[in-house]
Amino acid sequence: MAQEDDHKRTIVYGDAALKYIRKNILPAYPRFYELWYTYAAGFNHSLNRAVNEIVGAKGTVTTEQLQQIYNSFLSPTKLGDRIDEVGEKISDEIRDMVDMLGQSVESVSEYGQSLEGAQAQLETLQDPQQLKQLVAHLLLATRNTAGSNRQLEGQLIESRRQIEELQESLEAIRYESLTDELTTLSNRRHFDHTIERMVKDASQSQEPLSLLLTDIDHFKKFNDTFGHQTGDQVLRLVALAVKQNVKDHDVACRYGGEEFAILLPHTSLRQAVTVAEHIRRAVLSKELVKRSTGENLGRITISIGVSTFRGDDTPQSMIARADTALYAAKGAGRNLVRCETDPDVEADDTRVA
Repeated sequence: MAQEDDHKRTIVYGDAALKYIRKNILPAYPRFYELWYTYAAGFNHSLNRAVNEIVGAKGTVTTEQLQQIYNSFLSPTKLGDRIDEVGEKISDEIRDMVDMLGQSVESVSEYGQSLEGAQAQLETLQDPQQLKQLVAHLLLATRNTAGSNRQLEGQLIESRRQIEELQESLEAIRYESLTDELTTLSNRRHFDHTIERMVKDASQSQEPLSLLLTDIDHFKKFNDTFGHQTGDQVLRLVALAVKQNVKDHDVACRYGGEEFAILLPHTSLRQAVTVAEHIRRAVLSKELVKRSTGENLGRITISIGVSTFRGDDTPQSMIARADTALYAAKGAGRNLVRCETDPDVEADDTRVA
């Protein structure tokens, strides 16, 4: 039934994508379909903002503009290019550091040779003037070596600073690739990777692992009534309630358009239900105010389904049970938490939009 629900939701996005293509009289290239599908799903907030700015100013969008937006936000080479660019800069800095160290070794070697030569001359020197010249030569060599070392130290400090900045850039790219921009929660990609790892860990350690799946009640109707910007505000509100009720080792993600998933390691089913109730109540306690007008739009509610790891579980089976519990909560009237062991969960296999 989860597959059927995904089918219904994604068909809506697909139909919307074709509608946008027809409206703007655009060629139905796969990349444009992907762009409009992403726009309709609302996953990429920067992309939606870029499209809205153009459409707001011109009333329509051209093929060239759409291609630029695709290249900026969806092109599969975009992230790889950025990583390659930073990696190349790091390689250049390391190469420069190796060259500098090589020069330093050469300078120290020359200074050592000067000292050895001076020692040999001292054994045979008898003229005070020659001794004075030798000392002057050694002082000059010492000053030159000290100057080279100071220059090397400055260059190494600067290289270390640049490498630290490049490492921060890589971390920022990594964060961006795993984070939903609108809510700042982890994205679906991060969720998929993390649940695979956590299920494997739970299987080996026999430690509890629980999963919450949440869905905003009547979100589509709310979005259609008040607009996408207010809908985005709702998503941020729910994301904030989630963040405030999970711990550092928990992983909260934006799972789908208005769906959130929270992985709770070392958490039993009963404990997970308690967390879910805290999140549900936190969302219910917040009044939504439309920023543009100050209008009070009332309260938002969410429904939550909870499952916990079983010995033979896969990520998909855990998700399926949480999904069944989620839709049991919706079927029972919404604004509820249901877990996989509740009497009405297995019996209620319906799907409520």
